[in-house]
Amino acid sequence: MLIQLEKFGSTLTSRPAGKDAYAGFSSVLDGVLDDELVEVDFRGVSSLSPSWGDEFLTPLLEKFGKRLILLNTENQSVSMTIELLEETGGHKFIVR
Repeated sequence: MLIQLEKFGSTLTSRPAGKDAYAGFSSVLDGVLDDELVEVDFRGVSSLSPSWGDEFLTPLLEKFGKRLILLNTENQSVSMTIELLEETGGHKFIVR
């Protein structure tokens, strides 16, 4: 499954917005097969806040673990948010 975050907007900020995005997308996630990769594509995202990322990415990581792959994370806002989430949450995301 490929999740294109730009569908949620180019500026992804605020904890409530991240929580709403995950809640709205969670029914789609129920259809992911047990051996299927879940790829999150940050192409088109210009700004990602740690609070939005925590509400959307952390539950994905908890649900899919090593099957969660992050793509196109070169944007400084995105890469710094991922690093912060790893440090504060004790998680390790797979970035390609």
